[in-house]
Amino acid sequence: MNKDQLFALAQHITPQKALSRFVGNIAECKNNWVKDTFIGQFVKKYNVDMSEAINEDPFSYQNFNDFFTRAIKPELRPITQTENSIACPADGAVSQLGDIEYGTIYQAKGHNYSLTSLLGGDAELSNQFLGGKFATVYLSPKDYHRVHMPLDGKLTKMIHVPGKLFSVNKVTAEQIPSVFARNERTVCLFETEAGPMAVILVGAMIVASIETVWAGQTTPFSKNVTTWDYAKLSTISLKKGDELGRFKLGSTAIVLFGKDAVEWEATLEADSPTKMGMLFGSISQ
Repeated sequence: MNKDQLFALAQHITPQKALSRFVGNIAECKNNWVKDTFIGQFVKKYNVDMSEAINEDPFSYQNFNDFFTRAIKPELRPITQTENSIACPADGAVSQLGDIEYGTIYQAKGHNYSLTSLLGGDAELSNQFLGGKFATVYLSPKDYHRVHMPLDGKLTKMIHVPGKLFSVNKVTAEQIPSVFARNERTVCLFETEAGPMAVILVGAMIVASIETVWAGQTTPFSKNVTTWDYAKLSTISLKKGDELGRFKLGSTAIVLFGKDAVEWEATLEADSPTKMGMLFGSISQ
């Protein structure tokens, strides 16, 4: 058994929820010694560039989570204005992107996972994305941890799907089948000029919570799949580049579009670095 297999095995036997709650409590602690110690070690270990933050003083944040979800200077992340363009939703790196084939999404070599499972078991919803496009963006610990809108959109539905809390890094994606469809996640559905668009915020090991700008914290929420229908009850609309949600500790965002709706930027491939707002694709003509 190699080290990657051992890493995956360790995650199966780790008390994922308890560990995440414990770390989450530390991340919310406002004691100066506690928060400053963790923030200082984090900045040093991951070489965090605080010059990009609106508030550049890492020790002025009220707790670790406040620091971790820090706002970035808008001028450093211009939103693509190319005609018919799709903006990248987050800083990080492309995990995978491509076509949704036969109702499955490519995770890593040897691993695909079910589109329907990813969307919480809703077959009718998954039909909207059959034959469409997917893109998975991994946010590493050093990255900016807010997720933004790829296109203008009106919120139609949100689904909270309970699940595991495996790590979502490259090693785990290569070792643990269907990790994105097994982990706890929040599915956000929008109607856009390119048709239906889904942005899925995937939880992970020690991720304290996932938040959206319209509902606040969505995890941990329930042991059952929970759906909020916004189509008739709300007029929540967000512009391309607007903040959609955020992770308190890092994870993954997955974007879905329907058949013949969009094309991804040709230069993008697995491991391509990303910056929020960069040109990510275009609406098909």
